[in-house]
Amino acid sequence: MKRLLIATALLISPLCFGDSVESELVSAAIDRTNERVIYDGAYFSIPYPNGDVPSHIGVCTDVVIRSYRAIGTDLQRLVHEDMESNFDAYPSNRIWGMTGTDRNIDHRRVPNLRVFFSRKGQSLAVSDSPADYRPGDMVTWSLPGNQPHIGIVTDQYSDTTGNPLIVHNIGLGPRLDDMLFAYDITGHYRYVPESGTESD
Repeated sequence: MKRLLIATALLISPLCFGDSVESELVSAAIDRTNERVIYDGAYFSIPYPNGDVPSHIGVCTDVVIRSYRAIGTDLQRLVHEDMESNFDAYPSNRIWGMTGTDRNIDHRRVPNLRVFFSRKGQSLAVSDSPADYRPGDMVTWSLPGNQPHIGIVTDQYSDTTGNPLIVHNIGLGPRLDDMLFAYDITGHYRYVPESGTESD
């Protein structure tokens, strides 16, 4: 019954999911779960724009980056450009002691993505209701040891809990898991790229 109620709530919401940027993003994220990726957050010097670390490695942010890139949006470029103009809005100095941007790594850091999604998208309420998390939303968590984490809400639901399943990489490669409420949620975001923000 809970799953039916959630599905009904999504159907009557103003979001037209069937043919939308959100549906494309969710499809791209789920496609990521078919890729064999070793968890590795090492620093790499990568091309710009549209740069990426080697395809066989990645962390949680790379799931988000690669999913958006699959629908034509280059978060590397977008985050870098916003940080160049608004560096003090980002936590790079406070957390990592940086005094300027680094387009090799800035977009691969969860705290930076949280700021970017807040500035360029919507920062939404954190709640304990599964129905509040819509397909294509980004959720961030604090893992044990105060480690930040990020994942993408999908349009698939757990038969057990009714929670929307999340695509994320917590160490075993991109996976589709029922983990929305497994850790403390630190942020909830919705980012639909504006026209003209696509990759070159």
